[in-house]
Amino acid sequence: MQARTFATWQALCARGLLALLAAAMLLLVWTPGMAQDAAEGRPADMVDRGTARLVLDNPQPAGGTLDAALVFVPDEGWHGYWSNPGDAGQGIELVWTLPAGWSAGEPAFPVPQTYVTGGLMNHVFEGEHALIVPLSVPPGTPPGSYPVEVFGRWLTCSASLCVPQRATLRAIAVVGPSGTPDAQFERWRAAIPPMLASEARFAWTPTALRLAIPLPAAMDPAAPHVFVQEGELVDYAAPQRFSRVGDTIVAEIPRKGAPQDIGQVTGIFSFGDFGFRFTAVPGDVPTGGTPIAGPGGDLTAPLWLLIGGALLGGLLLNVMPCVFPILSLKALSLAKAGGSEAEAQREGLAYTAGVVLACLGLGTLLLALRAGGSEIGWAFQLQSPGIVLALLALAVAITANLAGIYELPALSLTRPGGGQGAFATGLLAAFVATPCTGPFMAAALGAALVLPWWQALALFGALGLGLALPFLLLGFVPALRRMLPRPGAWMETFRRVLAIPMGLTALALLWLSWRIGGPVFAGLGLVLAAAVVAALVAWRMRKALLALVAIAIMAGASVMAVQASRTHQTGALDSILDSEPFSARALAEARASGQPVFVYFTADWCVTCKVNEAAALEREGVRDAFEDAGVIVLRGDWTREDPEITRFLTAQGVAGIPLYMWYPAGGEGEQLPQLLTQGMLVDLAQDASSTGS
Repeated sequence: MQARTFATWQALCARGLLALLAAAMLLLVWTPGMAQDAAEGRPADMVDRGTARLVLDNPQPAGGTLDAALVFVPDEGWHGYWSNPGDAGQGIELVWTLPAGWSAGEPAFPVPQTYVTGGLMNHVFEGEHALIVPLSVPPGTPPGSYPVEVFGRWLTCSASLCVPQRATLRAIAVVGPSGTPDAQFERWRAAIPPMLASEARFAWTPTALRLAIPLPAAMDPAAPHVFVQEGELVDYAAPQRFSRVGDTIVAEIPRKGAPQDIGQVTGIFSFGDFGFRFTAVPGDVPTGGTPIAGPGGDLTAPLWLLIGGALLGGLLLNVMPCVFPILSLKALSLAKAGGSEAEAQREGLAYTAGVVLACLGLGTLLLALRAGGSEIGWAFQLQSPGIVLALLALAVAITANLAGIYELPALSLTRPGGGQGAFATGLLAAFVATPCTGPFMAAALGAALVLPWWQALALFGALGLGLALPFLLLGFVPALRRMLPRPGAWMETFRRVLAIPMGLTALALLWLSWRIGGPVFAGLGLVLAAAVVAALVAWRMRKALLALVAIAIMAGASVMAVQASRTHQTGALDSILDSEPFSARALAEARASGQPVFVYFTADWCVTCKVNEAAALEREGVRDAFEDAGVIVLRGDWTREDPEITRFLTAQGVAGIPLYMWYPAGGEGEQLPQLLTQGMLVDLAQDASSTGS
């Protein structure tokens, strides 16, 4: 016992000595610079362990916020520090020189990493990282160029040496109409963790700080860690314990010294390179729950439950409204299964392979783009005018195929042995069906955005398997196939009839083209689609010259359409509700007003969203109930890519839309079901009205 006590005391002394030496070294290198500042003004730049620069998100209008990025790139083997550096190190100091009336806000940091040496933990950044600082531009500022300057002092360290860095960074701010978002700046902005929509809570115990962090039950993060912003509250190097109680993550962090009487605790809840910012206020923190990470950080997240949710979500997607445009292709695949058992099995496997491959491909692309800094979510493909243009041409080509204008072996759905056609149908079914999310599916896909890549791909694969499961069962269960009509001449007539719903799908895509790209873009889309059909007909007739002319028209129409889409701004959505466009600032102001708030996210390509709007939202009863209760309505249009909407969706633990949020007056937000009813919304408004009165 005495030996163990002595060893513990020896370890504590060693840690204390290391901390003292680190502080002494920091004092030696920092104090001369401070004295030089006082005696001579700002010293000359000294950045010899990396690079630093100031980049502005130009241009921005007056009366708004101009984001400034301070971009640091330490040399290999060196690192910088978070605002709370941990047991040792130094946070950055900034002094701004701005035009008269301008002001700089607090810098927002990306998710830091932990760096442990000698029993001490530091919060660091390795490689390129950018701080985002909002600059307020006063209303009435004339358009023009304005010099912006910031003097920064920071510390860059390696495993054995720390070197103070300082520099005066300059850039020119441009005040004027907002321009096209800069991809590089969006990547830096995307690295900033979003703020959780709901407040966290904290409480002290005799040994620890306990935090209750709201996080949907489907999101069990890998390798969680809490970075506490306030200094001297917790033991940074001590193991952190995590458990889940419903939709809450409970973090227990050994404290440092006596509990402090503070009004809030802020920080970042991270899992890997991703995380959320949070603000915690004093309150009750649940006890018990299911451990999700022990002292060693082992994860016991129920991946099987998430896979089950993705599988069930994909299965239910077969009856969701967003799948209706491709029911014609599925119906023909079902009819074909009336052949031999071997053929039916081949059809089922080919269709399943197409669906699963498409889901895995879309999931892989989504994860890769997000890893590169893009703020996108599920259904990102329909936010691209080029993809919509391709889908329009494909829908018109399939309509012509079904109508009997020509028939391609690869797309033949009525000939025997059409495994190739079943595979193509599966690809198309998944690509068009996946933009909307249904029950069970949203939580699973939301979790996929924060899980390790192999777990995320397992979820995308399970989604595809669920979507293809009815057809796979049809191929391998003879009793199900016997329930289908026998193949015959009727199938040819049925195929032509089904050209009608496929044609309606093409019309819907034409309308979407007009919405996201404008009338010129939609017109060129029609030209492209007609050229595709002409090229296919010419190819089947072996008219090489006509095919080449059609291909040339296709190329010209595509180039002109892309150019037309770049200058088009999406128009406002028509609605009987008195609504305002969604933004984080608009939501904060609406909640601060003391009135109930309803937020909904929609897109022109989301059929489920449009069904909900027609059946529930765009109703006079809902409008009147909202007006009587003083409900503030915010509408997020995700037809085109919007990083701010994507960040909000991610913070809510979902990857796609529809998403409906209800904030009672003075209360926290709650997610509503993805299928709305008029009565549900009226009841919410009436409850809010009675509570307010």
